[in-house]
Amino acid sequence: MRLGAARFVAGTTLDECVAVLRRLNEAGLHTNTTLLGEEIADHAGARAVVTEYERILDRIAAEELRTNVALKLTHLGLSFDAEAAYANVEWLVAHAARLGNFIRIDMEHSGLVDATLHTYERLRADGHDNVGVVLQSYLYRSEGDLERLLPLAPNVRIVKGAYLEPPTVAYPRKRDVDAAFVRLVERGLRGGAYVAVATHDERIIRHVQAFAAREGFGHGRFEFQMLYGVRPALQRRLVAQSHKVLVATPFGPDWYPYLMRRLAERPANVLFFLRSLVRR
Repeated sequence: MRLGAARFVAGTTLDECVAVLRRLNEAGLHTNTTLLGEEIADHAGARAVVTEYERILDRIAAEELRTNVALKLTHLGLSFDAEAAYANVEWLVAHAARLGNFIRIDMEHSGLVDATLHTYERLRADGHDNVGVVLQSYLYRSEGDLERLLPLAPNVRIVKGAYLEPPTVAYPRKRDVDAAFVRLVERGLRGGAYVAVATHDERIIRHVQAFAAREGFGHGRFEFQMLYGVRPALQRRLVAQSHKVLVATPFGPDWYPYLMRRLAERPANVLFFLRSLVRR
């Protein structure tokens, strides 16, 4: 935490995280939380993660927090058993529904996109509506994936993408990633999706605001999402403009590998981290 991770990670325990979530809620911000970790190696480990997420969902309900859950399928067993991962995530989505809550399935590296989208589509086909998914604008395929999802009226988060991907599958230039991000947001809104616009880029935020106003999309059709500890003043300004702003607030003892992986995967992440330490 001395490296500065405490600015971006809401502690190592659920109690520490709950205190942060409550403070953010009191400031008018919505939140999600994630138990840090991925690539679980066996069934016992995946089941332990499911149990912990049940505890998290129960605690959110007991504390009456405006908080939902985001999770990775490799944390639930996708790396070694896709059927077990589906059973685990379906159990958690059903448990969240009983509590009036929502689960977002995070997107991981490009090799897992098909399995992740299939899991989302299967959950929807099985009658689960309290679940969302993520598309990454730096992947060439994402615009086609959005078209595939639109008939479901999905709740979709649009991100730029943080994994190291080769130029055969992802745009190498930032301007192309940004342009694809805007196209995905606009097409999602026009296609009937609820869109979570996950960016700290004020230029893109202003563009989305202007587009929504021009096209007649009210604030109930989209939200802005940002990372805990990144641009908090901007988060507050958007709330003051009556936008829903959700702050992604991860926690857990695996904070160090989480931070190091994000910094190691892409050189741009290092610059982002360093700038965020001093930028408000």
